[in-house]
Amino acid sequence: MVAKLFSLLAASIIGLITRSGYLGIALLMGIESACIPLPSEVIMPFSGYLVFKGTLVLWIVALAGAVGCVLGSLLAYAVGAWGGRKLVERYGRYLLVSRRDLDLADRWFREHGSIIIFVGRLLPVVRTFISFPAGVARMPIWRFCLYTFLGSLIWCALLAWIGEKLGQHWDTLGNWFHRFDAVILAMLLIAFGLYVWRHVKHLREE
Repeated sequence: MVAKLFSLLAASIIGLITRSGYLGIALLMGIESACIPLPSEVIMPFSGYLVFKGTLVLWIVALAGAVGCVLGSLLAYAVGAWGGRKLVERYGRYLLVSRRDLDLADRWFREHGSIIIFVGRLLPVVRTFISFPAGVARMPIWRFCLYTFLGSLIWCALLAWIGEKLGQHWDTLGNWFHRFDAVILAMLLIAFGLYVWRHVKHLREE
């Protein structure tokens, strides 16, 4: 069942990029960065494959992906900045988020904001969800955009470059990334279980 869902998702992503090119890349990466998990590990390598085929240009592919990441991240940032803390403080118990978590996020981004945003954009799972706490911590938006763009540009360029270099073996590459996504899903489920256990414990202590 999970394999079929991944196959359908990958087929939809590939179809959109094939039809819409750079705009499709920016749209998909924007959706991923708005905390809606889409596999950039499929989006960008397939875009690189189209570079190999001569349909797209590598640096424009990377730029489109990075711009999409910034736009999507700004949406998540806005939720955190203008409604996040107040909303989470009010309904935090239902969201399994405690005030202690928010205080930690504020301190985290106040001390290491720029580095965390930049490095986080290079991590497969973290990159999707890092914008929300940045907004809660009210990280300066110009710095947030700059480091989001730079980190995302490296990530998008790397994955697209891999797709281009392995273009003639795209079928094999697609299967590899498919298995990678399954591993990521399993890790997310485990992480979510630990998250629930930890936060329920903290909420009971408050």
